[in-house]
Amino acid sequence: MFKLWPVAAFSLLLTGCGANNTPAQVQSPGPPTSSSLKVLESGASVMQSRPPIDAINTYLDGFHFYNGDKNGQMEAHHYVTVLNDDVMQAVIYDGNTRDARLMGVEYIISERLFKTLPPEEKKLWHSHQYEVKSGTLIAPGLPKVADHALMTRIVNTYGKTWHTWHTDRDKTLPIGIPALMMGFTEDGQMDSRLLADRDRRFGVDSKQIRAERTDIVAHPAAPGANAWEKGQVIQLKRTSGGGEHSHGQTSFGPAEQLKQP
Repeated sequence: MFKLWPVAAFSLLLTGCGANNTPAQVQSPGPPTSSSLKVLESGASVMQSRPPIDAINTYLDGFHFYNGDKNGQMEAHHYVTVLNDDVMQAVIYDGNTRDARLMGVEYIISERLFKTLPPEEKKLWHSHQYEVKSGTLIAPGLPKVADHALMTRIVNTYGKTWHTWHTDRDKTLPIGIPALMMGFTEDGQMDSRLLADRDRRFGVDSKQIRAERTDIVAHPAAPGANAWEKGQVIQLKRTSGGGEHSHGQTSFGPAEQLKQP
């Protein structure tokens, strides 16, 4: 599904990605980084390997909103790793500069895999058809041919997105619990000022991009996705105990991860 280009070609996507035009949206408390910590940082960058970070090969810029809070809209900078033909994963930042704040993650799967999910799980996922076709999802810095090929692959995928730092609201530190995010599905939903500001910073025209993607084939959203459109809105809430991930043993004991299958 996601067999786009050789890995070497993917490595080029971030080199001219139009970054460094969107600073972090928050100011965290604390003094400037000390000289001693900078020395440690420089040494670690030389001596330590970072395979998961090095595997990030694609930069996407788009928009999310809080599930159940439609005016809670924000820009999201996705740095994506292709895991296999059916699965990608993205770390999401509030900007594209060195000091950008990590604000969430998104898991992206093919239409084929989405259709295999249980009904309750599907409610957590959103479609990407509109984001691609409308031109609101972009891959900054990519040539038009490469952008078109990439978006052709993404258009019929599905994403599950959790934001852990709500940088549009929490301007110092990550406060509260993660929020499930959704994607827009039709014109008139997103505040046009967000899009205009993004287009200005990146020097792009979303209307022109939309026109250039008219030939990309988008399937109808699969049943179960975008459940908010049918009033089925899900968010996390604080709860006592281990929640739905608890398997009944709350005391420390043998690690579940090490149990034999």
